[in-house]
Amino acid sequence: MRNKLCKCFMVISMIIIPILFSCASTQQKQVESKDAGFYNNRGVAYFAKGQYDQAISDFNKAIEINPSYAEAYDNRGCAYVGKGQYDHAISDFNRVLEINPRLVTAYSNRGTAYMNKGQYDQAISDHTKSLEISPQSAGAYYGRGMAYEKKGKYDQAILNFDKALEIDPSDTKAYKIRAKTYVMKDQHDQAISDYNKALEIDPRDGEAYLLRGFTYMVKGQWDQAMSDCKKFLEINPRSFSAYHCRGRAYMGKGQFDQAVSDFNKALEINPKFAFAYYNRGRSYYYKKEYDKSWEDIKKAQDLGWRIPPEFLDELRKASGREK
Repeated sequence: MRNKLCKCFMVISMIIIPILFSCASTQQKQVESKDAGFYNNRGVAYFAKGQYDQAISDFNKAIEINPSYAEAYDNRGCAYVGKGQYDHAISDFNRVLEINPRLVTAYSNRGTAYMNKGQYDQAISDHTKSLEISPQSAGAYYGRGMAYEKKGKYDQAILNFDKALEIDPSDTKAYKIRAKTYVMKDQHDQAISDYNKALEIDPRDGEAYLLRGFTYMVKGQWDQAMSDCKKFLEINPRSFSAYHCRGRAYMGKGQFDQAVSDFNKALEINPKFAFAYYNRGRSYYYKKEYDKSWEDIKKAQDLGWRIPPEFLDELRKASGREK
């Protein structure tokens, strides 16, 4: 799905599962022609592969055969979420709840669609309804926490992530989003603790290394930041964010040649990364290469980056030029 921090819950018809794994036969062809459950389950399989159009086609067939098939509407709504077509998704989830007001996944899934539309109050309402039906739904706590986080209600968000992790302590996504929320509250040690837990569960979680590296950088722990950025680059060597993060850590240590090298790599990957031009310009300033500094500052400004006036004053004084 486009927003990987949100979850959509698929529903399959359990009786039909063996058909998906059996060989093609006359019996299977007969099932394909008239069994809504077959199309629903094949749609789920397409969805799992990210083939949303094929999934929607199969869910359509399931609904044509059985217009009251709540699970097929629910699953088609998830496929629409995957395509970013949130209004279509919400329409499908509404239909589900007309057919079966107790289908808990429809509330959580509609909450996900509202979340992606930026309608956070509606998302919170739907996840709350989901929890009234199923109080042990880790996904609903996670989704409600996400909506609170987007609203800037960080304490409520953390309480929800806490509940999600009580129910499912193996959910690395919940640790990472709780860590991000701690960062927003300037509680960096708690954030690092959560990234540590995510990495204990999945030592190959590159995002956790990168985010922990950013957090170390904010704390001024340059060596730890560089170490985490290096680990992330071993997993994803094309990450301009990781090169930029490590470059900033080198700047913090006063190693401006290494900083420039990393900013160069970041800009090779993303030539429109204004923040990297700004920081490379600052590095050139500290290296007393003022013409190069001005060149990068101009590029950053052209890309919309606001240069702090105090830095511009310092650069003017040092270089003896206005721009």
